Amino acid sequence: MSTSNFDFAIIGAGAAGLHLALAMCEDPYFCHKRILILEKLAKDQNDRTWCFWEKGNGLWDEIIQQSWSKGEFFHKEKRAPLSLSPYRYKMLRSIDFYEYAKRKISASSQFQWVEEDVQEVVNGAPIQINGLRSFYTAEMVFDSRIPTDFIKAEDSYTRILQHFKGWVIKTDYDVFNSDRFTMMDFRLIWPESTSFTYVLPLNKREALIEFTLFTSSLLQKNDYEVMLQSYINDILKIQEYEIVEHEQGLIPMSDFPFENYSVGNHIRIGTGGGWVKPSTGYSFKNCERNSRKLIANIKLNKQPNDGLIKMKFRIYDILFLDVLYRQNYRGPELFNIMYTKIPVQTIFAFLDDQTNFKQDLSIMFRFPWTPFLFSVVKKISHIWNKS
Repeated sequence: MSTSNFDFAIIGAGAAGLHLALAMCEDPYFCHKRILILEKLAKDQNDRTWCFWEKGNGLWDEIIQQSWSKGEFFHKEKRAPLSLSPYRYKMLRSIDFYEYAKRKISASSQFQWVEEDVQEVVNGAPIQINGLRSFYTAEMVFDSRIPTDFIKAEDSYTRILQHFKGWVIKTDYDVFNSDRFTMMDFRLIWPESTSFTYVLPLNKREALIEFTLFTSSLLQKNDYEVMLQSYINDILKIQEYEIVEHEQGLIPMSDFPFENYSVGNHIRIGTGGGWVKPSTGYSFKNCERNSRKLIANIKLNKQPNDGLIKMKFRIYDILFLDVLYRQNYRGPELFNIMYTKIPVQTIFAFLDDQTNFKQDLSIMFRFPWTPFLFSVVKKISHIWNKS
């Protein structure tokens, strides 16, 4: 049994945990701190692909697999070109991020990485972390696990699942335009749903093709593959190809108050801390930004998660999510407005929580008001009934 006490413990070595560890690794403030990382998996597999946009050079440029300055959006039979400048859309394989983080962390003497399945965190001074193999103590704990209250779902919060199946395919002849990616293609959808395919070309003969849904329930395993096959055969007109990689995932999109489950020095991060954008499921850049904010707060002796959630944008997310939940068939129409009626640079800034109120209004006036007004009334009633 462990008797060592750490200054900081990070539970989970996913995007959030590793972003935080790497930010600590680069900051002299933490060079004499003892930092524990607890992760139940070996993190030696490519288990997902992260995509994000940013202006100019970024922290991860040396390990990204591909990036694009141009994209396209499809709705029904209409194609809308997307010129992203000054942004680039970047693709990063998780295994490359894991290996990069492991190299950095292993070279820093203040870190200890333990393969452990955490079962319970007991708040106190210090905080006790109970794992399957041992127990550990730390003065401050950053926990990426999803609170059990979310899984129980015995409340009135909105829950949508972003679920997807992807194949990296390879052909024997030039098929793909490697200069541009497909942000969303709604030409093939699951009936009455918000569902789309995106295409990330790695070169002219290889691409990641992923069928994605924003719905309340999952499909049967074979359904994802049928949709992928149909898209490749009927939309891309590719009949012969080799599947060289598979990936499948599920991301919760919800207005559940994850951030309220941070208590004292037990801080929720990542999906478990509400770092996933509720309306889109994007999280990678949020992990980068929020990790820097956490560290700045710690150094100022403030509550670590102070200021992470911008309430104005959380309200926008909640309303959009509620419309998708109640009228899931509207998703293609709403995203069509988003990417064809509004400059993509404005949308990226909005999704990064960086627009001002005037810009917010310019976006809102593009959308139909009726479904959103219903959501406003519904959410106000929810708050009123809880008070």
